[in-house]
Amino acid sequence: MLTLKLITENTERVIKGLEKKHFQNARQAIEQVLATDKQRREAQQQLDNNKMESNQLSKQIGALMKEGKRSEAEEVKNKVAQLKQNEKVLKETMENAEQQRDALLCQIPNIPYDEVPEGSSAADNHVVKSNLRECVPGDTVGNWDVNPKLGIDNPLPHWELAKKYNLIDFDLGVKITGAGFPVYIGKGARLQRALINFFLDEARKSGYTEIMPPTVVNAASGYGTGQLPDKEGQMYHCEVDDFYLIPTAEVPVTNIYRDVILDEKDLPIKNCAYTECFRREAGSYGKDVRGLNRLHEFSKIEIVRIDKPEHSRESHQEMLAHVEGLLKKLELPYRILLLCGGDQSFTSSICYDFEVYSEAQGRWLEVSSVSNFDTYQANRLKCRYRNAATKKPELCHTLNGSALALPRIVAALLENNQTPQGIRIPAALVPYTGFEIID
Repeated sequence: MLTLKLITENTERVIKGLEKKHFQNARQAIEQVLATDKQRREAQQQLDNNKMESNQLSKQIGALMKEGKRSEAEEVKNKVAQLKQNEKVLKETMENAEQQRDALLCQIPNIPYDEVPEGSSAADNHVVKSNLRECVPGDTVGNWDVNPKLGIDNPLPHWELAKKYNLIDFDLGVKITGAGFPVYIGKGARLQRALINFFLDEARKSGYTEIMPPTVVNAASGYGTGQLPDKEGQMYHCEVDDFYLIPTAEVPVTNIYRDVILDEKDLPIKNCAYTECFRREAGSYGKDVRGLNRLHEFSKIEIVRIDKPEHSRESHQEMLAHVEGLLKKLELPYRILLLCGGDQSFTSSICYDFEVYSEAQGRWLEVSSVSNFDTYQANRLKCRYRNAATKKPELCHTLNGSALALPRIVAALLENNQTPQGIRIPAALVPYTGFEIID
């Protein structure tokens, strides 16, 4: 969540940032936070004064008793008792104000960096890079008119290719569990495993330490990374134990550093993890959910960084380069989008999406989001590092990105590499699959 220091010292900047994110009633929300914090501070001040007066009076009681002034001592005792009673009221007032303030802060999103463009929807996102052509500054998705021509006659969508080559059984997944839980078979399963190993090996080569975390987390972990209380409707909830199935490895991996003070010399910390991910995807329907386009369970490799503020932008660029390198090795047509304020996530300060082109569907598919959260998550997590110069703990910056999510990568690989002989496997994957073509 936003720090109180940022809000109090840069109130107008925060309000403008929230307005760029199209957060409703931004000024009113910030004013409420400041008002409840003022109430907390006033109660704290009164409580401190109350305790000081109580301590001073308590010291008088013994002296009065020694002097034989019993009635005066009793009067002072009564005053101390009343002050003690007032302390309970003031403490309750202070704690209630603090809880109300923090509840309000949890409902306020992160503010975007200055370079994040204005805009209200995905059509306003800026196309900043592509392997199809040079991009013009300010070019948006809404006016992007370049789609690759891969020269495939009558291309089949991946769900038909999966059936033709017996790679994925969507109906069997419905039988076992329900829609959005496909069953991978034979070379389809081997392709999944090949991609997982390829992505993990590439992350290791880039200096990421692999983590194998739980895929079930408690509510504190969901709160720490911002999934709770904002996105509980999109998460699978195990009500008996109050656990949540993870929507991404970002949640357990980032929470490794909850309530931790790191040494500055150890930053940046670079972790990667392969996990299954679970998302309810409530409200999704139509062509966007066909086949692998939108699943309830899917495989994903996540990269996570914990960094100090002055280095986090460099880390972000390194993460973008890493994801782009994967797409180049997979020989996929891609573009990189800088998300506008209105299309950013609740927790991010800046986010770039990677999309690959689907030949048979004739549209772009998001395969990765790479975000810098500034101190927003770290403040909730109490994730800090000890500044080597000042010896004081300071909030870290947290970053993460998909590197990569498998379903739409698989969809694009199948559709874009279909030939009369079968589906060609990119050269970088052949050592992992053990075959060059699916036939």
